[in-house]
Amino acid sequence: MPELEKKDLKKGWRNWAMFHLSSMSFEKLEANGFAHSMVPILKKLYKDNPEAYKKALERHTVFYNTEPQVGSLVNGVVASMEEERANGKEINDEMIHSVKTGLMGPIAGMGDSIIQGIIIPILLSIGMGISSNGNPVGVLVYVIGYLSIILTLSYLLYMRGYKMGIQAVDELLGTNSERLRSAFTVLGIMVVGGLAASFVKLNTVLKIPNGEEAIEFQKTLDGFFPKLLPLIAVLVCWYLISKKKWSATKVLIFLIVISIVGVLLNIF
Repeated sequence: MPELEKKDLKKGWRNWAMFHLSSMSFEKLEANGFAHSMVPILKKLYKDNPEAYKKALERHTVFYNTEPQVGSLVNGVVASMEEERANGKEINDEMIHSVKTGLMGPIAGMGDSIIQGIIIPILLSIGMGISSNGNPVGVLVYVIGYLSIILTLSYLLYMRGYKMGIQAVDELLGTNSERLRSAFTVLGIMVVGGLAASFVKLNTVLKIPNGEEAIEFQKTLDGFFPKLLPLIAVLVCWYLISKKKWSATKVLIFLIVISIVGVLLNIF
């Protein structure tokens, strides 16, 4: 009876960690990367059955897409299912495909909230804080910190997925999963909001005539709503990207134009 060893699992994880986005198309997205991650696993399980090995690779080349770091958990789950199948358990192609498609959506939601909504903003804030005076160490802190965190997270989740096996479906799609995803989403929004208040700078130099003196409009705003202009700037950017479907480059150009006009009109 074929049995996967730790070295086989490490090879499978390494293939996914390094090549999950290396071969993509609109038809399959991460499918080829997933199949590549299964090569060491399937070679071990079907080394004496070339035809079964070929069919196993084919069933992992169908459409697949999720957040790749947290998504490594799905690879571990499927590796466990392939091992059980190779040892005679009744697990067909449809069951494996259903597990992959059933998990990739919830995992993507949690992964995006954790990676893009929490880890990246926090690391960027640390790096930008260090490099605000021209210190290049901030860049290294971000790069090294990001790689260390995501590689460790990816590896641990892959191994956890293998240990959980098909039971992961019940745990990740159960009644508590929606609350968990909502919690990560709210936490991510809070992090982004805090970073926006700390790093987005926008002040006005407008002055309102008041007899012989002039009232500074910025001080008036700060008196009843501190950071109001940065908040408006963030919300405008969010509206353009989320609702109007503008690209980040287009929004950046828009902000540059607004800044230039504001300076020429003595507003900012």
